[in-house]
Amino acid sequence: MKTIKTLALAIMVLLINQSTFAQETKKVDEIKILTSAVCGMCKDRIEQNIAFEKGVMDVVLDLDTKIATIKYKTSKTNPDNLRLALSKLGYDADNVVADLLAYEKLPPCCKKGNEKH
Repeated sequence: MKTIKTLALAIMVLLINQSTFAQETKKVDEIKILTSAVCGMCKDRIEQNIAFEKGVMDVVLDLDTKIATIKYKTSKTNPDNLRLALSKLGYDADNVVADLLAYEKLPPCCKKGNEKH
C-alpha cells in the first residue's frame, strides 16, 4: 500500500512539473526595437517580413517613433534573432547595424536621411 501511495505521489509531481514546463515554453514576450525605418514602404516591408519570422505573433511599426513592437514566443525566438532579422531587411535595429547588401537594395525613399519632417 505504501508503494502505491509513493508511486501516485511521484506521478502527481511529474504531471505538475510537466504542466509547469509546458506553460513556460509557451510564454509570450514583447520587445520594442528602434529601427531606421523612414516611410510607409519601410513599415509595410518590416511588418510583412518580420511576421514570418519563427515565433513572431504580431509586429507593428510606429513610423513617428521608428519603434517596432514585436510580440513573440520565447520558446521559438529571442530579441537578438529579431534584431538580426530586421538588419537582414536593410534596417538598423537598436545597436545592430543594417546589413549592407540588404540596405543597398532598399528603394531610395527607404534609406536613412530621407525622413520627412
